[in-house]
Amino acid sequence: MIRRWVAAGVLVVVLGIAGLLGYRAWDRSPSRQPVATQQILPPADGNATETIETVAADGAALPTGGTPMADRVAVVGLLNKRNGESREISMKPGQAMRFGDVVIRLRACEQTAPWEQDKLTGAFVQVDIRGIDRTWRRTFSGWLYKERPGLNVVQHPVYDVWTKSCTMSWPATGPDTSVLSAPSTGEGRGKPRSSAPKSPDDAPADDAPTPVIAAPSNAM
Repeated sequence: MIRRWVAAGVLVVVLGIAGLLGYRAWDRSPSRQPVATQQILPPADGNATETIETVAADGAALPTGGTPMADRVAVVGLLNKRNGESREISMKPGQAMRFGDVVIRLRACEQTAPWEQDKLTGAFVQVDIRGIDRTWRRTFSGWLYKERPGLNVVQHPVYDVWTKSCTMSWPATGPDTSVLSAPSTGEGRGKPRSSAPKSPDDAPADDAPTPVIAAPSNAM
């Protein structure tokens, strides 16, 4: 009888240990791991404007001769819909600015070249906003166009962001520009020669007949 109780106790202990090890292995499985939320670590809390990031942009000139990306300056508008406060943010590509619970990052800005038909002013902007749970989340990432504000919109109940300008320049001509030569000015005195036949009235003065002048008469 005692042996049965001892065997039962050993079995219970073994099952307990096996169950504990199995639970730990199941809890550590990838499916049980929490999904990581994209977070941004801005500077210390505060409402002051702070530059929190500067990424080195390519300073080489473009093949078409445009302003290098690192030398361009974009102006982005930021509106707080709750209090109606708006401001203009001036940044270079690679910089980021923080205003309270909003971080605006500028990746690039550009204007269409003068030889293109559609005139657009765009800025590639990333907007990170801190929620009520104190977590920073990426709200928008893409191009915002001044002339077409409805093409891409920052969909957020509190904040709105839009492009105001991009300071840069393009050359007057493009890589496929063809230069037309000036038309020929003709020969002689700089006037074009006409291939039309000349009328008798247009004959040179040297070819005109010499008028005959009668001699004076001696008759009285």
